[in-house]
Amino acid sequence: MTTVGVPAGWPATEEEARAVQDELRGRVVLDEPGPPPGTGRVTGVDVAYDDERDLVAAAAVVLDAATLEVVAEATAVGRVSFPYVPGLLAFREIPTVRAALDALPCPPDLVVCDGYGLAHPRRFGLASHLGVLTGLPTIGVAKNPFTFTHDDPAGARGGSSPLLAGTEEVGRALRTRDGVKPVFVSVGHRVSLDNALAHTLALTPRYRLPETTRRADALCRRALREAVGTRAAGDVRDAPTAS
Repeated sequence: MTTVGVPAGWPATEEEARAVQDELRGRVVLDEPGPPPGTGRVTGVDVAYDDERDLVAAAAVVLDAATLEVVAEATAVGRVSFPYVPGLLAFREIPTVRAALDALPCPPDLVVCDGYGLAHPRRFGLASHLGVLTGLPTIGVAKNPFTFTHDDPAGARGGSSPLLAGTEEVGRALRTRDGVKPVFVSVGHRVSLDNALAHTLALTPRYRLPETTRRADALCRRALREAVGTRAAGDVRDAPTAS
């Protein structure tokens, strides 16, 4: 497990963080399709917090995209690097997530974030931010639509509907299981929306959430418990998805 400090020069105020978002948002690449679904290595990242101890644990889990078997995994634990502000949650998570990614023995072909990319009020959620900083293709698959609207997708697996900010499509609501509420998919960096949907379906053969997210969620919870000592699993609070 890697231990992470707050990077030098990391934003400390909302104004500074928004200025960084404004600067980096222009670097998002939207004209690349990304890796073909079902090929290569796909990596899930997730975080868990212990707010009382001011700790965040991140996990990166690499799956073989064809078999969904675990190829590699890594964790990192650090201090929470930014206060809780909706729309700026990436600043709480990225230093530790990057450390977990850097600790992997093999580079990812695609990173799947439990959160948002373009489906973000400033069009620069965690998936976009992480993609720009690492150069990796990234997508966001979130559990809720944040502040955006959508029609209910068709009830069968694979049904989708636009996720809208007014008339702008910022992602899709995607049904990954028959009759189960959708997930919310958005482009992060260097992946098309159609490919992001295809990747999400390839990663959800049995459950609503991608296997990448499920595995990373379990691993970061375990890493946090180990970091703070023996404690009940119910004491570990999830990170908000609005990143």
